[in-house]
Amino acid sequence: MSITLIGPAQIPSMGFGTFQLEKDTVADMVAAALSEGFRHIDTAQAYENEEQVGEGLRHADVGRDDVFLTTKILPEHFSPEAFIAAADTSLKRLGTDYVDLLLLHWPSRDVPIADTIGALNDLISAGKVRHGGVSNFTMDMVNQARVALNTPLAANQIELHPLIDQTRMIAHLASKGIPVEAYSPLAQGNVMKNPTLREIAFAHDASPTQIALAWILTRPLSIALPRTGNKNRLADNLRAAEIKLSAEEIARIDALGVPEGRLVSPDTLAPAWD
Repeated sequence: MSITLIGPAQIPSMGFGTFQLEKDTVADMVAAALSEGFRHIDTAQAYENEEQVGEGLRHADVGRDDVFLTTKILPEHFSPEAFIAAADTSLKRLGTDYVDLLLLHWPSRDVPIADTIGALNDLISAGKVRHGGVSNFTMDMVNQARVALNTPLAANQIELHPLIDQTRMIAHLASKGIPVEAYSPLAQGNVMKNPTLREIAFAHDASPTQIALAWILTRPLSIALPRTGNKNRLADNLRAAEIKLSAEEIARIDALGVPEGRLVSPDTLAPAWD
């Protein structure tokens, strides 16, 4: 199947997320995802699995240049020198000369955004990073990062699934031409229990998981990052991109989102959400 490429960085619209995968399964799952047709792999230093992701990339029968690889750096490394050193560490762990997308994983409470983005500019100029972006940034923070980055801001990776209302953020990013990457797109499994999603899934001979992913991909500039430790689910996740939801179905799913639906908001990292 073909996978839509999104935004200035041409990011494959369906990515394979590696958060909380068992370490001894990461390499096999990455290789299996690429074999199944995924061409976008998402990891982070905080996931503590970059070495295993790199192993999976090397074991896959897919060339490095055919894979869009993302990693992320935490705020504790946001001073310019520390950020560049952290990026070099990720490249070494991943066993690659470059990453396609490097994200500021959470906003720093101490280091100005422009300082860290300045280091990101240097990494892009050096060819170690192809595109830069952010994750868990508020609208104002996105604006600051966009102004400081010398190249188009490739994405804001946020928690996005049918049970959280991210309407304002999505509209803001769309107005700036910035893609939204959806992490936890299945609400940590909660979409499976939702009656509305189950009903719509039945109508499409699909699963609630597939409906949740299809819903994310109905919006322009949207990317979904499902994670699974089950190789049998990889093909189903990819097939979600082929499901065509009606306007009425999309409206019903839109209505499920509430601000209280947020599941990821660590006290030591989370900003004051919009």
